[in-house]
Amino acid sequence: MTGSATHRLSERGALVEHHWQELAARRRVYTVLGSVILIVALGGSLWFANATNAGKFFDRLPYFFDFIGDLVPRDGMDIWRAMFDLPSPHDDGSLKYNYPEGRHYLTGSFYIPEYFYKMLETLNIALLSTVVGMIFAFVLSFLAAKNLTPSPWLRGPVRRVMEILRAFPEVVIAGFFLAIFSIGAIPAIMAVTIHTIGALGKLFFEVIENADMKAEEGLRAAGANWVERVWFGIVPQVLPNFMSYFLLRFEINVRASTIIGAVGGGGIGEPLRLSISQGHEAKTLAIVLLLFVTIVSVDQFSAWLRRRLVGNQAFQLAQ
Repeated sequence: MTGSATHRLSERGALVEHHWQELAARRRVYTVLGSVILIVALGGSLWFANATNAGKFFDRLPYFFDFIGDLVPRDGMDIWRAMFDLPSPHDDGSLKYNYPEGRHYLTGSFYIPEYFYKMLETLNIALLSTVVGMIFAFVLSFLAAKNLTPSPWLRGPVRRVMEILRAFPEVVIAGFFLAIFSIGAIPAIMAVTIHTIGALGKLFFEVIENADMKAEEGLRAAGANWVERVWFGIVPQVLPNFMSYFLLRFEINVRASTIIGAVGGGGIGEPLRLSISQGHEAKTLAIVLLLFVTIVSVDQFSAWLRRRLVGNQAFQLAQ
């Protein structure tokens, strides 16, 4: 290698080193700037929370930890007294330990089926809402995909509708329907379904836009109409991902249905809210444990089924 070639290589190396140092310096500046903005935003949020709470936010904060401490059972039998209709030695005649309200204390009589019934109601709300939402999202997503609906006059309004449907949280939509239809599972189903249509519709049409169009082009050349091209050329490609998103959304809707239940939408959320407000510590902890076990079970089953549908490699990449 000649001396001139070596000199050119050293110059290039120096340029690369200089460029790398500039990038590193820029990254450090962005990191410091981002940290400052985060600290300012956090401080402003805490100040705003304290101001809107009449200056008592920080004064009341220790009571949060007192409430968590109250959930710790007094002895090993407190959970069993909440899960099963057993008499409590702490019973002082008040409602505080009257876990099965309106019942007589019968030692050994089962109280746990009532929790399961409410939990099953929450699961039914989530499942029905997800199924109905997926059906509507399935239809709308093909109209919103650019590669299947080139006309912006049709594609645009469909996308705007889905944006409106997912713009508001489920609990806000549920509050609107609760004011119309009164308390119960119907407002919860309607609220979760509406939000699911908007959320799944966006995920679905993004999957469609990334689909391989060769099969659709072949069907078009053979004279197939739009519905036939979609059904035979696109749906087989995107269906595994659609099912994966359906299961993921079902997990989310289980949690959303629980929250809506706390504001009158039925399910396990309602007895949880009542037990917290009435100071039933053991009953609250029992419901929380049941809710935790159910959500973990749904998550694990959904993850296993998604892995079977889309394949281990694709599932790991999605994680």
